[in-house]
Amino acid sequence: MGRGAIPLVLSEEVKLCSKTVINSCSDCIKSGAYCTWCKQLNFIKPGEQEAARCDTWAQLIERGCMEEDITSPKNDFSSSKNISLSNTALDKGEPIQLRPQEVNLKLRPGLPHTFTLDFQRVEGYPVDLYYLMDLSYSMEDDLRSIKTLGNELFNALQGITKKGQIGFGSFVDKTVLPFTNTNPEKLNKPCAETEMYCQPAFGYRHVLSMTENKAEFEREVNKQRISGNLDSPEGTLDAIMQAAVCGERIGWRNSSTRLIVLTTDDGFHMAGDGKLAGILEPNDERCYMDNNLYSKSNEMVCDDMRRTQISIIGPQQNYMKHTLRDYEKYELSKRIPKSEVGVLSADSHNVVELIKNAYNTKIYFLNPLLNSSQVSFNVTVTADECMQSEISFLIGPLGMKDKLKVSLSTLCKCECDDPVTVDSPYCNGKGQVNCGMCSCKAGFVGQKCECSIGEKDESSLRAACRKDNGTECEGRGDCVCGICQCYTLPGGSTYYGTNCECENESCEKFQNKLCGGNGKCRCKNCECKPGYEGTACQCKKSDEQCRTPSGSVCSGRGTCKCNQCKCMEGYQRPYCLTCPACQTTCITKGKCIECLGFQTGPFSKNCSQACTSISEFKMVETLPPGKPCDVRDVESCRVFFAIKQLDGEDNYTAQILKTRECPKLPNIYAIIGGSIVGVTVIGILILLFIKVLFTLQDLKEYRKFMNEAQKTRWSENKNPIFQEATTTVANPTFSGE
Repeated sequence: MGRGAIPLVLSEEVKLCSKTVINSCSDCIKSGAYCTWCKQLNFIKPGEQEAARCDTWAQLIERGCMEEDITSPKNDFSSSKNISLSNTALDKGEPIQLRPQEVNLKLRPGLPHTFTLDFQRVEGYPVDLYYLMDLSYSMEDDLRSIKTLGNELFNALQGITKKGQIGFGSFVDKTVLPFTNTNPEKLNKPCAETEMYCQPAFGYRHVLSMTENKAEFEREVNKQRISGNLDSPEGTLDAIMQAAVCGERIGWRNSSTRLIVLTTDDGFHMAGDGKLAGILEPNDERCYMDNNLYSKSNEMVCDDMRRTQISIIGPQQNYMKHTLRDYEKYELSKRIPKSEVGVLSADSHNVVELIKNAYNTKIYFLNPLLNSSQVSFNVTVTADECMQSEISFLIGPLGMKDKLKVSLSTLCKCECDDPVTVDSPYCNGKGQVNCGMCSCKAGFVGQKCECSIGEKDESSLRAACRKDNGTECEGRGDCVCGICQCYTLPGGSTYYGTNCECENESCEKFQNKLCGGNGKCRCKNCECKPGYEGTACQCKKSDEQCRTPSGSVCSGRGTCKCNQCKCMEGYQRPYCLTCPACQTTCITKGKCIECLGFQTGPFSKNCSQACTSISEFKMVETLPPGKPCDVRDVESCRVFFAIKQLDGEDNYTAQILKTRECPKLPNIYAIIGGSIVGVTVIGILILLFIKVLFTLQDLKEYRKFMNEAQKTRWSENKNPIFQEATTTVANPTFSGE
């Protein structure tokens, strides 16, 4: 489906019918755009399947089908509403700029149909222009410029149409973190401290409904003040959505071209950004305005504007053009198909020129000099597959209300006009003819209802014709009374086998000859003549290129096919000598080497039976040059050996070094004596350590006692009634002389 498509004319040579599983006329019609059906009785030959009735028109005629017996539904086109185009805008009613207005299409799947769509732009067609401005702080200079552009905007609008109206709205961003500072003071004044004229933060505000009054527009714009937010992207899509869906508030007219002129200097938030603020509910495309403010700004996110019927002209600032002109133009156009992006000058003085250019190049896709001329387009519609019911879709120029309604249905059934004969002689009186095929009564099956299933269940009879519960007779025959009747191949031979699984024409070819010319094809496999082999009998039997210098074939580790070795898994061609992926024999044969050379290890008791893979070994004084293998035996000695693989999968010869490398035994007496001395020294050290601890503790307690004794003071007060005792000593023998 598309505008301006060039009809594709197919010659008879390229008309093909790619048949799939065909069981009826309807199956044939559905399988390809150029498939036709022959309903002629007795058209198919004995052994042919009913699918032979389905082919291109030319092939059926060539095979003898009468032209009147060929069924092929054709595309049908009709116009249900086709009012003439209007030359000028009407005072009452809506002008007609697109013709036809309604068409009905019945299409065969895959068969395109092309029709003409006429367009003529009406002079003076009404235009509603809504100026939507970003009032974030970085747009301060632009706001001053816009306040002086009222006359120029109205003059530009008058240059487009005499019936123009203009409205105004503004936006900043969602008033939640991390988009806007939610501090109450910052919400009230989000601009810099030096900015005197700053209004509180808001999402989207509708300022002026559609009007033809230039003075009213200038008056409302002059009242606007700058605001602000935290991050660079703005709440642009929220504002566009509300401006688009709030038709009564904005004042959109029913019969007008609707334009939104978006002025901003930065990118816009997308749906994923809402996760940063915990806002996950998608926009429901309904109007939520409370005192001209968008009341759901902090509750819903908007990302897709594809269903809006309004064209967007989105200028961007010049200094942002490298980051926005390319990326944002793509992003905006992807989300709003009817959008156009331009680059503003630093002070926005070129906004009027941008509106004119965008209007003429995007909204009206015609050359401005041809705006009042009639232009015709070819519209090609193709149905890819059969549809259950009729569908409708609209086609029309972007930015306009005029649309063509296309009602589309598909033709997937055959109308063969067969005579109503319940017991047709062609069907052996057991059914009726439907598009050349027999529709049998219950209890009868076969191409001509020739088989009576009697008491048997029809499904069980048909199951007997299915191999491994697959397709009935492998799709190469008809199931007649539980037996497959195989079809004839184009070359003259037939399918054969219980389920028609065999045929002798699809075996592998060599040099463009079936089975290389050296065998016969039997049920898809080649049976080669003596002296030849291969899947296509392409090789003479020989093993010359498979023999090793020792004379063995593929080293005994493979088979010779087509004079090349087909090695066992892991071994490499050409002679299957090496196996890089196999585990090294130095590891796998180590226990057998220990057993054979020194009669030790886990195999020592049954060495001859466990180690038959080493057919020959020799004890030597020195090993041949190269890095030898080594393994540790049960006595932790290193045993060195060299091993070589002989012809065959597990056949080796080995050379074992007579001398083992054993570790020196430790000095038991030194170990015991050292242990005793070590324990004694450690015990003494522990006792000394305990003694030191106790001594230090006693010293600490003694010092504490002495300190407390020095601090003791006895009282010097005496009892007043206390008299000290007096002692007098007299010698009785002393006379005083």
